[in-house]
Amino acid sequence: MTEREQEHQQSGAEALERLRRGLDRARPRVDLVRLGRVSRAGDGVALATGLDEPLAGELLDVNGVAARVDAITRDVMRLVLMGDPEQVEAGDPVRRLGRVLDVPAGPELIGRVVDPLGQPRDGQGPLRARRRVLVDGPPIALEEREPVSRPLRTGVFVLDTMIPVGRGQRQLIVGDRSTGKTELCLDILAAQDPDVVAIYVAVGRRGAEVAANVEWLRAAGVLERGFVVTSDADDPLGLIHLAPYSATAMAEDLMRAGRDVLIVYDDLTTHAHVHRSLALLLGRPVGREAFPADVFFAHARLLERATQLGRASGGGSLTALPIVETQAGDLSAFVPTNIVSITDGQIRLDTALAAADQIPAVDVSLSVSRVGGKAQPQALKRVAGPLKNQYAQFLEFEVFARFGSRLESEAQQLIEWGRRVRRALRQERGEALGWAESVAQVLALDTDAVAQIPVDELDDALDRALAAMRERDPAAWSELEQGHLPPQAQLDALKEAAETALAPQPAGRTT
Repeated sequence: MTEREQEHQQSGAEALERLRRGLDRARPRVDLVRLGRVSRAGDGVALATGLDEPLAGELLDVNGVAARVDAITRDVMRLVLMGDPEQVEAGDPVRRLGRVLDVPAGPELIGRVVDPLGQPRDGQGPLRARRRVLVDGPPIALEEREPVSRPLRTGVFVLDTMIPVGRGQRQLIVGDRSTGKTELCLDILAAQDPDVVAIYVAVGRRGAEVAANVEWLRAAGVLERGFVVTSDADDPLGLIHLAPYSATAMAEDLMRAGRDVLIVYDDLTTHAHVHRSLALLLGRPVGREAFPADVFFAHARLLERATQLGRASGGGSLTALPIVETQAGDLSAFVPTNIVSITDGQIRLDTALAAADQIPAVDVSLSVSRVGGKAQPQALKRVAGPLKNQYAQFLEFEVFARFGSRLESEAQQLIEWGRRVRRALRQERGEALGWAESVAQVLALDTDAVAQIPVDELDDALDRALAAMRERDPAAWSELEQGHLPPQAQLDALKEAAETALAPQPAGRTT
């Protein structure tokens, strides 16, 4: 026998001895696992039987596809599939995972694009979140909440002055198709201060549309202080339905850490349709417009998680901007009516205004903020208080003027003023206004000289007026930018500077 063969024989003997010693220490153990079986599957849902003591909301594994227990009866479980439904068919085993549905959370989400399960969709590698939170966690107790008292700057002149939003508020964005709802919300996300976490939630949107919105948000710098939760129209119904709840759980975790969070749901009309589809597939009874009776609860338990926490709970806030699409401006349809009753106000976008290139197409007369005025900065509240009422009067008088009615001189002056205010309410995308610019623009519109400026020259004239006010009193401008109210004498001086800048100049003289 060669030396090499002797070495192999010796090593084999040693390995056999180690195995014998391991067998002596081994103790037999029997694990009993009761598997369920899929009895029927299709269209993103499944029925299963045989699982031992299942729990509603529990996460299961169905042939490698995650599924959530939606309802349990005496003989069968109704499951909502979170993965590819083509991989599930009758007879597949159903295993318990020992946990309920949770998602990753924490600051590691900033800058990322993820699906409703927290899986990355941006090609930037795995998400290294340090903790996970329940999708359906315990609701925030009433004693932890405080009234909305801090302003949320949207950067949109018509909103900050007439329909203000506070941190912790639920403000509905509603309008027909192609009225600019998504674009308005993206502008609001882009206008946020660096301390606000911005979250965009795409609920069953087309893939190309979601990609375009994500690129716009990235170019605007929003993903440097926020993230995106996206579900495409091609995703399973269960994944689309989960999107707003997962995103809200992620947002709540940041809020409890003391952060101010703004979340946009685009849109809850699609979510309601998915909720209805799942209800029909799962055999639930339905009612008005074929929606199940719990569609109101589905949105209420989502939107009521938006709040302002008290100082003892960290002082964070979660502001929600749900988007809802109407048909022919009908606010009395089932879904819009429900969400109007849940939220703290609505911003209505009008088709006629959008067609007239009045962007953003906000219908001031039908829009309202029930709590935002309490959180409006004092300076803006002082100067913009009468603006909405006067503008509403202009809209009424303008209707009479269209019918050729003869109006008194005061009414005619109001119409001329209102037309210039309407022009000032137009705002290009990405041109967010600060608090000082909004206050200064209101002061300029309140001057007598503004009515003498041709409407098509108003934009340049307002730019001159704002520059003159900034130059007149930089200290007051700085106070306004921080939302503070300077003395009335300083406001009067700023208004005087605007009046001078807007006044017609003698021939051969420029400002």
